[in-house]
Amino acid sequence: MSMKTADLYDQFGEDLRVAEPGFRSYGGHTRAHGPVKTLRVFEDNSFVRKLLGQPGQGRMLVVDGGGSMRCALLGDNLAKLGVENGWAGVIVQGCIRDSEDIAAMPIGVWALGTNPRKSIKLDRGQEDIDLALAGVPVSPGDWIYADADGIVVAEAELSV
Repeated sequence: MSMKTADLYDQFGEDLRVAEPGFRSYGGHTRAHGPVKTLRVFEDNSFVRKLLGQPGQGRMLVVDGGGSMRCALLGDNLAKLGVENGWAGVIVQGCIRDSEDIAAMPIGVWALGTNPRKSIKLDRGQEDIDLALAGVPVSPGDWIYADADGIVVAEAELSV
């Protein structure tokens, strides 16, 4: 992605939904964009594994982890699955782990923080639902653009 989120905002202004600050970039790609696939989980990354194991087709997986900081929802093994299956990136409203390894991978990853603790594995989650990500609504099929300055959401792909 050659356009920065700040430049996108300058061009499209209030047509974009701007996520509240707080996410940090952890992936080897510090800019990523694509159509959204949504997932809601709570301290259980079973569905994260399931989805990243499927063809990503350049999509961005948006994981609403409820903002929990008690465990990680993404680690190096799952990030590697995302790379292998063609995901553009993952945004976790929660924590990740193995951040140094993820930083060397060709994928965009944003999260609220890190935590070495694993999540539980009870196969619980909801996919393809409307979410709230850092104060803005995100729906399946929206487009997300993320970089070091932040995360913006559009109803469709932006033509720049």
